[in-house]
Amino acid sequence: MDLDLDDALETFIIECRELLEDMESALLGVAGADDKSEMVNAIFRAAHTIKGSSGLFSLNHVVAFTHVVESVLDKVRAGKLALADQLVVLLLACNDHIGDLVDGVAAGEHKGTPELLSQGEPLVQQLRTYLDAPKKEAARATVISAIDQNDTEQVQRIHANTANADHWHISMRFGPDVLRNGMDPLSFIRYLGTMGKITGIETIADALPAAEQMDPELCYLGFEMAFQTKADKASIEKVFEFVRDDCRLVILPPHSLISEYISFISLQQGEMSRLGDMLVRCGTLTSQELDIALNAQADTPNKPIGTILVEQGSVQPEVVEAALTKQKQVKEIGAAESRSIRVDADKLDQLINLVGELIIAGASVNMIAHRSRVIELTESTSKLATLVEEVRDSALQLRMVRIGATFSRFQRVVHDVSRELGKNICLVIDGEETELDKTVVEKIGDPLMHLVRNSMDHGIESAQVRAARGKPEQGTLKLNAYHDSGAIVITVQDDGGGLKKDKILAKAIERGLVEPGHHMSDSEIYALIFEPGFSTAEKITNLSGRGVGLDVVKRNITALRGTVGISSEEGVGTTVTVRLPLTLAIIDGFLVGVDKSVYAIPLDMIEECVAYSAEPEHDYTNLRGEVLPFIRIRELFSVPGKAAKGENIVVLKHAGQKAGLVVDTLLGEFQTVIKPLGQMFAQSKCISGSTILGSGDVALILDVPQLVRQAMAKAELPYAARAALASAVGH
Repeated sequence: MDLDLDDALETFIIECRELLEDMESALLGVAGADDKSEMVNAIFRAAHTIKGSSGLFSLNHVVAFTHVVESVLDKVRAGKLALADQLVVLLLACNDHIGDLVDGVAAGEHKGTPELLSQGEPLVQQLRTYLDAPKKEAARATVISAIDQNDTEQVQRIHANTANADHWHISMRFGPDVLRNGMDPLSFIRYLGTMGKITGIETIADALPAAEQMDPELCYLGFEMAFQTKADKASIEKVFEFVRDDCRLVILPPHSLISEYISFISLQQGEMSRLGDMLVRCGTLTSQELDIALNAQADTPNKPIGTILVEQGSVQPEVVEAALTKQKQVKEIGAAESRSIRVDADKLDQLINLVGELIIAGASVNMIAHRSRVIELTESTSKLATLVEEVRDSALQLRMVRIGATFSRFQRVVHDVSRELGKNICLVIDGEETELDKTVVEKIGDPLMHLVRNSMDHGIESAQVRAARGKPEQGTLKLNAYHDSGAIVITVQDDGGGLKKDKILAKAIERGLVEPGHHMSDSEIYALIFEPGFSTAEKITNLSGRGVGLDVVKRNITALRGTVGISSEEGVGTTVTVRLPLTLAIIDGFLVGVDKSVYAIPLDMIEECVAYSAEPEHDYTNLRGEVLPFIRIRELFSVPGKAAKGENIVVLKHAGQKAGLVVDTLLGEFQTVIKPLGQMFAQSKCISGSTILGSGDVALILDVPQLVRQAMAKAELPYAARAALASAVGH
């Protein structure tokens, strides 16, 4: 296989996976969709495209399996089969199997392994039961004229009241000079007999004048004809090629072909988006009919071409409507494709790394410029710094992706797991448009998966229990995402039974995690479920109960410089809140100094900076009537000495809480390129990474969430002290 074919196959695999995702989403959403027909068409198109593309690469095992799936979907699309819940479950399993087949192709198995092929056999047998089921006796309506309901065409189909009226109808109105031009109308009718069978014909003599006014050289007759043939519309029209200018010709297709035309339109691919071209391509319109319509449009430019075609009787209204719908889809897809290109993720990572190095080099140049005190150089470096910042923002924006794709994965999880547990659970998703770094998206999927499954297993009760408690039998699981203070917040909320504080605390005391009699807040008690091996499950299931999982969730989120918290109300529900940084690469930082050491703080987590003021030996201060606990960097990192000048307090904010950070000097804003700490420093507290300054020195990046928690815990203000401070502020 040459390189070009390898590239094409790789594109095929990527597109197949995207189509399978779309197919799964449509299958999961079809039950609640207002317009089920469009969802069914989307599912059918996905299967059809995969089958067709597989055939191009001679992947016969994929073609064979997908063909059976497509056949069932075709019956659904035609209204002969209802897309019930049982069939949706089967089609989801088929979707998974096609994904396995595509994964096999990606691994080099172009004919499929025996194991994979055998896995598909039970699915094929189940699909066959739908295909071989007795056909329902459809009530056949009498055949009516093609367009008489729209009052745009007066042609009446011959034999419209018979059972076998599914035939072509040809309406001919010859011009008066057709005989003078040497053409015999009967010769065309005789030639049609060689292409098929004329099952009915009527002569129209409405234009026939009185006998004394007749001219033997003029033609006054027209014909209505019922015609059975396998020829297409263009071939029938070609019979009248030599008399086209002396004849008004309307060719109505059999009713059975109308649905085929609509199907052909829905399956059309490519950039063709002009209505007339789409209709010609599917076979319902001929080039000559289109030319006639375009000429008519030239006289009435404000009239849409679709309206003209219907008025001519060239195309049925429902076919025009289908083409207009497809035209809109093609334009939307084309517009989206023209605005986006595929870029390899490694290339983006390399770009971000280069931008990071550019920022570090720019900081060094900026420092040299300030030392030189050359005004022109300082101005140039300042402009350069602004441009570098814009390049940074643009580069980071390239890596930002919507979290909606991650959330959509859980539709299938909820669908399958709820059935496994015998529970009725629906998933509600909000904030799909929220964006964050693709690296964060890739790493947050597994922790979210466990939280979702845990809520379904332990949180939401069975339908019987919910009914006894006066709740709706259907449980609700909500996923939400939104931006807050330079971070993304993801919540997993259920309306289940909630957490039992007493049970959690008793288990923690039993395991020695908490000393008996030690007072703990609700949030601290709930946080115990994230301890390694902690579980209050009374029975072990396939999903959870072994005490493995939530500690891993917390560890993975912490590794992303994020935090996880939990709130719950017994009998009402539980909400798990995950806070993550928007990006793991470059941030706006604020530099502070303690003695000769420099530290960086994420700028979006700083509320303000104030001059230090506090009572001796106190770990809190009065910030405009508000008690603000603080922590001293000098004490935290054991920096020797004392501040040469007055100290400052940097007010930090995180998750609705505030805490102060006492530092010696404020050094200003700095574009911070985050460099991860080595494995040796992985256990270091209150430090989340490092960055390189313009001087080449290393500055540690402070972990604000941990600092805030530590400051709040260290202060532990006695109630009397809080009351005294509040009283002093009040006076």
